[in-house]
Amino acid sequence: MTCRTGAILRAAYDDLHVGIVLYDPDTGAVLDANDRLESIFGFTTGELRDLSVGTYTANTHSFSASEFHERLRASADGEPQSFVWRVKRGDGELVWVRLHLSRRADGLVRAEVRDVTDSYHTQRREELFWRLLRHNLRNGANVLTGHGERIATEAETEGVRRSAAVVRDTAGDLGRMAESVTEIERAMRGEDGGRRRPVADAIREVADDLAVDRPAATVEIAERERMWTVVDDAFTHAVAHALENAVVHADRSGPVVDVAVGPSPNTGRVEIRIEDDNPPIPNAELRALDDRAETTTTSHGSGVGLFVMKWCIESLGGELAIGSDDHRGNTIRFYLPPKAPST
Repeated sequence: MTCRTGAILRAAYDDLHVGIVLYDPDTGAVLDANDRLESIFGFTTGELRDLSVGTYTANTHSFSASEFHERLRASADGEPQSFVWRVKRGDGELVWVRLHLSRRADGLVRAEVRDVTDSYHTQRREELFWRLLRHNLRNGANVLTGHGERIATEAETEGVRRSAAVVRDTAGDLGRMAESVTEIERAMRGEDGGRRRPVADAIREVADDLAVDRPAATVEIAERERMWTVVDDAFTHAVAHALENAVVHADRSGPVVDVAVGPSPNTGRVEIRIEDDNPPIPNAELRALDDRAETTTTSHGSGVGLFVMKWCIESLGGELAIGSDDHRGNTIRFYLPPKAPST
């Protein structure tokens, strides 16, 4: 079929902040484009009409021009397409774009194009950061552990042995921090799609696992109302950290952690309330959770357990609230979107 050169976009498309381009699905030719598309691609519409898709596809990207044509044809057949593509602009700059292809009533394909270069690079830098952080924490912990054990074995004075114990304890903290970083990374990526489950049942499973390592502790779960939500690794990590923190930081034998599940009185969301009778969580730990607070060497807190809870719950579309009494007792609340029971 020959290229249909008479098709045009309405002038109103030029007012949009998203690029719009009209393709002939048979030839891959550009028929028309709005102003925003021209600024993203770095070509005028007239220039694009004379260029093949391969000309403005970055040759370093695994997504080829032939695959683009296949996507066009699939969209023309009634199967909308969404994908990321690397474009070589008219000035030679390479940019990342996200496209959504859909079929028009006249059989042509309309593409919505968004420049995602900044967010794409941010995502890649974030992935690199996580890898480096995990690697450095784990390696540092192993080095400290090895040297600490050697010093303790060969030490001739009690003072040196105490220092060796501090080194080993610090190494253990770093190792646990590396595990927490992995948990946060998985939560943010949403690798586990999760499934709808009764909230109290999911919490009981976490409590049962905790009882294996902490048999002296008691977790009492009160289900005020049957509530369902999406349960995945992020949910499990958040609840596990909340329960374990309440047990580990207890300064009395046989600690008891009270958990209540029910609807939030204000919003109807799932409310998970976890209460302990421990000394108050330090203000430095709580301030560090504030997104608006400036992180300094004196305000970063001593661990990442609260961050794991915060980021895991937020990855599920929820939020975390923490309250502490002046003398004793802490209350952690998770608010999560309620879901209908699975059928």
